[in-house]
Amino acid sequence: MRIGIVGGGSVGQTLGAGFAKAGHEVVLGIREVTPETLAQPRNQARTLAEWQDETGARVVTMEEAAWRGEAVVNATNGAGSLEALRIAGTRNLAGKVLIDVANPLDFSKGMPPFLMAEYSGPTSLGEQVQAAFPEARVVKCFNTVTASVMTNPGLVPGEHDLFLCGDDEAAKEAVRELARGFGWSRFVDLGDIKGARAQEMFVVIWVRLWMVSGDPIFGYRIVR
Repeated sequence: MRIGIVGGGSVGQTLGAGFAKAGHEVVLGIREVTPETLAQPRNQARTLAEWQDETGARVVTMEEAAWRGEAVVNATNGAGSLEALRIAGTRNLAGKVLIDVANPLDFSKGMPPFLMAEYSGPTSLGEQVQAAFPEARVVKCFNTVTASVMTNPGLVPGEHDLFLCGDDEAAKEAVRELARGFGWSRFVDLGDIKGARAQEMFVVIWVRLWMVSGDPIFGYRIVR
């Protein structure tokens, strides 16, 4: 499958590398592609020039990534997701599975963060992405684990669950199939895109667990 990643940070790089390793054709989109941006140091991530060399995938503009991808991943900072996806282009997202990995966390008061005010009421970033791009088939997924676990759940011993939600059942199954390529086998479907409220709120707990344990490599299992 051709997969376009929107966002060049650690999450976008990790997912892009994982999809490329699994045999998918990957392009990673940023706002502007220049020798300077490719060589620019990135927080907790390689330079994009290094990423290209290591993965064999290409860095392109956000617009081209959305256009080329049969499925598109929103791996941007949650505060800028809607703007970035508008740059990627409404027409380029129409009809496509749009995997929303972003979390709208507010770090303005330091650690631990909380949800941004505009996404902490009766809505969520996932819902707002779906509303802004109604022809896209938005699935919220991967946002409740750290980037390395997204693409390698075997880092955490035993079986554990991956949460997802969305309005389109076929789109959710397409995302499950992509996740199976990383080794995921257990999924918890939280229903329609309103389930993104729970997934995004859960990340606040995830950060706290990381803070008290000192280790972000963990998962969750629903036991009944």
